[in-house]
Amino acid sequence: MSTFTAVIHKEDDLYVAECPEVGTASQGESIEEAASNLQEATALYLEEFPLKQTYRPILTTFEVPTHA
Repeated sequence: MSTFTAVIHKEDDLYVAECPEVGTASQGESIEEAASNLQEATALYLEEFPLKQTYRPILTTFEVPTHA
């Protein structure tokens, strides 16, 4: 079993989930559904294309000035 990252954001009425380590993506009507769909999509992808090496992305935040 491997652990991966899910980055989830809302687009219109759907949540989009992406896995940066693998490059897979999926969507759902809720955060939970999007994450579950991403898990399934990633598992199916890895059956066909196994990873040679897993890396953990570095996640951080930064600020950008906004103009009114």
